[in-house]
Amino acid sequence: MNDTIQHFIDTKSIAVVGVSDKKFGGVIYKTIKKRGYDLSPVHPTKENFDGDKCFSKLTELPSDIKTAIIAVSPDTAKTVVDDAIEAKFTHLWFQQGKDFSDSIEKAEKNGIKTVSNKCILMYAEPVTGIHAFHRFLARLFKMS
Repeated sequence: MNDTIQHFIDTKSIAVVGVSDKKFGGVIYKTIKKRGYDLSPVHPTKENFDGDKCFSKLTELPSDIKTAIIAVSPDTAKTVVDDAIEAKFTHLWFQQGKDFSDSIEKAEKNGIKTVSNKCILMYAEPVTGIHAFHRFLARLFKMS
């Protein structure tokens, strides 16, 4: 496991951008919250998510939160990266499944460490179910 992924595993205060009951960001939020992480939900129009106060963007979060999981469209991610740069975030995880190359490039040029093309649920312990199987395969084929 690389150092940037390890940072996400070790950091318990993380923002999750793109929380929704109808999207994967909500699944991520609810799943890793149950695993003991102290999460801050981020959504531009929601006041609360899963019983927690929602923030409309990264710049509104408490200043000690510098790590975020991005589960939005690539177009929306561009604005999220701008906010992350402004708020001096240090780590961003771009949830797999979409091409975030432009946002990743901009984040990295601004000193933000990134993870992409991986699912956080394969790493945030305890890993169970299908994600445990996927992690096994990734390790077997040296993809993690």
